[in-house]
Amino acid sequence: MRARRLLCLALVLVLAAIPLALVACALAEGGWSMAEAAILALAAVIAPWVANLGASALVGFVVLMRRQDPLRMVWPEVVFDEAAPITIDTALVLCIRNEDTAAVLARQRPLLQELAAEGLAERFALVVLSDTQDATHAEEEERAVASFRASLPEGLRLLYRRRAHNEGFKAGNVMEFARHRAAGFEAMVVLDADSVMTADCVLRLVRLMQANPRVALIQTLIVARPALSPFPRLFQFGMRHGMRVYAAGIAWWQGPDGPYWGHNAIIRLAPFRDHAALPTLPSGGRILSHDQVEAALLRGAGWEVRLDPLEQGSYEANPPTLLDFLARDLRWMAGNLQYFALLRLPLFRPMGRLQLVLAILLFLFSPIVCAIAVLALINAHDPAAAAAVSAPWGIAATVLFGVLFFAPKLLGALEVALKPAALRAWGGGMRFALSVAVEFVFSLLLLPISAINQTAAMVAMVFGKRIGWAPQAREDRSVPLADAMRALWWHSAIGLAALLGFASASLGAFLWALPLIAGALLAVPFCVATAHPQLGLVLVQHGICAIPEELDPASPFPSLVQPKSGRAAQAA
Repeated sequence: MRARRLLCLALVLVLAAIPLALVACALAEGGWSMAEAAILALAAVIAPWVANLGASALVGFVVLMRRQDPLRMVWPEVVFDEAAPITIDTALVLCIRNEDTAAVLARQRPLLQELAAEGLAERFALVVLSDTQDATHAEEEERAVASFRASLPEGLRLLYRRRAHNEGFKAGNVMEFARHRAAGFEAMVVLDADSVMTADCVLRLVRLMQANPRVALIQTLIVARPALSPFPRLFQFGMRHGMRVYAAGIAWWQGPDGPYWGHNAIIRLAPFRDHAALPTLPSGGRILSHDQVEAALLRGAGWEVRLDPLEQGSYEANPPTLLDFLARDLRWMAGNLQYFALLRLPLFRPMGRLQLVLAILLFLFSPIVCAIAVLALINAHDPAAAAAVSAPWGIAATVLFGVLFFAPKLLGALEVALKPAALRAWGGGMRFALSVAVEFVFSLLLLPISAINQTAAMVAMVFGKRIGWAPQAREDRSVPLADAMRALWWHSAIGLAALLGFASASLGAFLWALPLIAGALLAVPFCVATAHPQLGLVLVQHGICAIPEELDPASPFPSLVQPKSGRAAQAA
């Protein structure tokens, strides 16, 4: 593992040094202004994180292109027999709070029925852990649970508990179950309200856990369910490609110090109970983003945390609109920034601390990029400094940073394109290429909106604003123009001001900034359009940004399988 990490570190350093050298070449001509020196310094802060995206994606691409089993490439010492009998009892722990309980439980019915059909009902139980506080909602929740329990085939168990006080949020509820209510279970599979897992996936995890006694946690690669609404459809298409190669890459170099993403993972209950209790923050507050901290605590106690990088029937849903995405984004940001207070704790190994640092940089990236944009605008209005900037070197640096940032998606798409069977599963070459292009434009427009939103929220947090952990919206919906205007007018105002500022400096500065900032200017129409049902219908009818499950009659989501048109059938 040491050799793997040294190789990956060398690759990160090289990939970080090259664009930084290009930035230095672009700004160094004619001497350095204060703004230029600050730009280079800030670029040096984010370059290793961006280079890690590129390096991990490149490693993952190589792993997935090899003919060997990817799991055995990233985990050489793994013991796994896909036909081994199930010998341990596992709780399927479903965490809910103010959800449409009937819909949430309905998503678990196919899994329970498949396990029962395999004759394994006695080895599993669905455990519903609720943090619902509203009394009226709680009554509806209890009725939905009772109705679902009554409809289950004989032998399937459903255990339900709602806490009166949600101390420690979801993590506190899960830990309370592990400590006081998990007797008879050796492992648990943690599910979120939007989780869907196939029986094959769950049984694979259980068999891996049985056969590898030093492993405390195995995280699956989670992919999005097919979506008909435009925003999640476009978003999940790019994430599917990016996460596939990125997950294979980090599994290769992180090994037993792998990630935990909070759900769709199997956890050995004894070490989790004994070692994964979350520390209290120095402020006395509770940790919001619990998952990576729990993984680091388990590894610090000597247990292994592994990532299985295969797509294997582990699904979630993405936010249905831009507004819901931005709200979730800020909750994650607030949780990840708490990790600053944990870095010095003696409970973690170096790799555990690195995981926390990477999680922090995921969100520090936005204010740093926004600061670079402001400094670039200042520099563009300094006649002496602007005249000395080398445009070719500057464009080359920007393009290379962009390639590294989008490397997971680009290499993930390339991996599909190079595998004929995979390309057919994604709808054929022409439709896949068009989908990749459409999603790239979508991502380019989304990026500045998200960056501005995170930066403003981070500044507000410095001045005392608290970001809570409210229930998530999960159902498709449209966004009225008035709602989009009310939420996003200031994003558009910032985008307009920035582009006017660059345009008043020079045409070259404006053209450089346009693809990086245009999304903010278009935030309102982007929000309305990507929530509009008619756009979703057009995308579905033409198979744009469709994932294999949408095109496969054997999909776990048969109601979303779209019949192929004549043109689509020819393309496939």
